[in-house]
Amino acid sequence: MKVDFVKMHGLGNDFVVIDAISQKISLNQAQIQKLADRKLSVGFDQLLLVEPASTEGVDFRYRIFNHDGSEVGQCGNGARCFAQFVRLKGLTNKDLIKVETMTGVLTLEVLNACDVTVDMGIPSFAPETIPFNAEHTAECYELDVAGESISISVVNIGNPHAIIFVEDVSTARVNELGDKIEKHPRFPERTNVQFVQIENRYTIRQRIFERGVGETAASGSGACAAVAVAQNRNVVDHVVTVQMPGGDLKIERKNNNNSLYMTGPTEISFEGSFNL
Repeated sequence: MKVDFVKMHGLGNDFVVIDAISQKISLNQAQIQKLADRKLSVGFDQLLLVEPASTEGVDFRYRIFNHDGSEVGQCGNGARCFAQFVRLKGLTNKDLIKVETMTGVLTLEVLNACDVTVDMGIPSFAPETIPFNAEHTAECYELDVAGESISISVVNIGNPHAIIFVEDVSTARVNELGDKIEKHPRFPERTNVQFVQIENRYTIRQRIFERGVGETAASGSGACAAVAVAQNRNVVDHVVTVQMPGGDLKIERKNNNNSLYMTGPTEISFEGSFNL
């Protein structure tokens, strides 16, 4: 079976995007893992499927699969690529696009041929919504990581995040701590891990250990998670530039609600097909 795809990226966070409306496709976990292998196949951080919506007033269903084949509820960089993809393929001509995900409905706004704004929703800090095992909500928690006490904050913005503030992200132990914290028993569904350096009230620097993937060049939901925690601590303003290895995103908390809006670029790498 031949399947057409487009390879895209948002600040180096790369995706294989598949139109599952015009072509019928069903992928199992083993097939996704094989496609994700950068030496043996196309390779990607996440696989994105465009499917018909099941909810009235919504344009598409947006499904996200990690490098390890697990399905997740949110990916901000992927959402921007999703919006550009459905325009590219003529599936819609709308500038405002509503998509349903595992965790709710997202609104995507196509600004031009490159940039997209995503309403990422309202961040939640309650442990049961992360999910994170804790008796009550707190600004930070001490996590025992192989006998070492690590101070973290937790937030959910469509998926779970642990935030660690560091003096210098360039020397942060991203892979060592990220792997242990992602799989820590206090996170029953695992977690993404963000290492964050506060530059000033308008700029932060960040590195990302993504659940089911490892270190990635950028993460839209991770950038939002870091800003949400930093705003909660009142160490940044309402508009923040997040600098990541792959590039910058603008995250804004607007005055009329508590939603976070993420704006950033997308790029098409190439188009192709594979045989299942």
